[in-house]
Amino acid sequence: MSQPICNILVLCTGNSARSILGEALFNHFGQGRIRAYSAGSQPSGKVHPVALETLIRHGIPLPEARSKSWDEFAAPGAPAIDYIITVCAGAAGETCPVWIGHPTTAHWGIPDPAHVEPLAARVEAFEAAYQQLERRVRALLALPLETMNAAEIKAAAKRIHEEAAA
Repeated sequence: MSQPICNILVLCTGNSARSILGEALFNHFGQGRIRAYSAGSQPSGKVHPVALETLIRHGIPLPEARSKSWDEFAAPGAPAIDYIITVCAGAAGETCPVWIGHPTTAHWGIPDPAHVEPLAARVEAFEAAYQQLERRVRALLALPLETMNAAEIKAAAKRIHEEAAA
């Protein structure tokens, strides 16, 4: 397998649900073209069990799933991050993490399924988040990323989000 062409960091506040799904989807469908990680500005410390159940139901492995701080990716020896995608839903009043000093970011707002009640509705909300992220991840990975520059990839990620929201 060839080296990944880039590293993607999927960010959200708690790093327990949407960013975990994004990390898993990028790594699974990227098939080695990219390497994805996830983190949060205020990590919850645990991966939401329904996030893991959703991934298992779709046959998407994420054996190293854990909730972690974005500080890990600013520490010496951390992987160099090429692109950052935030997945928090600003419309819901959440505070999205901001990656200071890193110019190549895109925002894919996805409603937070973690606190939806009752449980059956939460499972449906996780499935909806999974489906939204899968469509966006597949659309981005369908592009010739190897021949695109950072600005083109950022513009494409923004366009994918806007088309999904339309």
